[in-house]
Amino acid sequence: MQLSLGPDPRTETLQRLQALLVQRFGRIERAAAEWRLPEWVLVQGVIGARTKSEVSNEATERIRSRYGSWEAVADAPLDELQAELVTQTYPNIAAERLKASLTALVRLRGSVDLSHLAEMETGEAMRWLEQLPGIGRKIAAGVMNASTLDRRAIVLDSHHARILQRMGLVPPKANTDRAFDAIMPAMPQDWSAADFDEHHLLMKKLGQTWCRPSAPDCESCPAQSLCVTGTKRAATR
Repeated sequence: MQLSLGPDPRTETLQRLQALLVQRFGRIERAAAEWRLPEWVLVQGVIGARTKSEVSNEATERIRSRYGSWEAVADAPLDELQAELVTQTYPNIAAERLKASLTALVRLRGSVDLSHLAEMETGEAMRWLEQLPGIGRKIAAGVMNASTLDRRAIVLDSHHARILQRMGLVPPKANTDRAFDAIMPAMPQDWSAADFDEHHLLMKKLGQTWCRPSAPDCESCPAQSLCVTGTKRAATR
């Protein structure tokens, strides 16, 4: 007989954190028009390393408009793609990864088509995506969550993962895969895919505003009372 260990205390922490972030930043909800097809989200994720979302969104729309199809993007000369992606922080790497991932997708599926993911369980679909060049856990989760697939998969960028580590909700040196596996069981069961998305966007704003990579402003942070690092810093003042 296996005894129940009871509810994960981190779930309540996440719920309280969400309420505090909504109180501080307001609601952040994507308009219906912003829920893109999964292929679009994949491309935006692949080219978006260390680049603001707005810039990557514009670049994704620009190359789709120029080439007319993602298959044509896959066939485009690498130097041409690099020139098209000059707005990205790492245009050469972005172009290489984009061409590699789209070429692999055409090889596996016959076209740049992710419609089959709708028939898969979320974890299975993410593992399928991660076989593609340049597709890690963050992009795979983004394709599943921030698209018309509308799945409960938390997207962890550097801001979000850093906050979870400082709060003591995931291991302190966890990479994206380990942090994802650690936090998913604690995510509130009543949260929808849209709630997951809003939580990620709020955490991103928290990381950009107070919980910065260096010199975090714990004293002003709305989540200080829930944070292991923030509580320790307060105790030493």
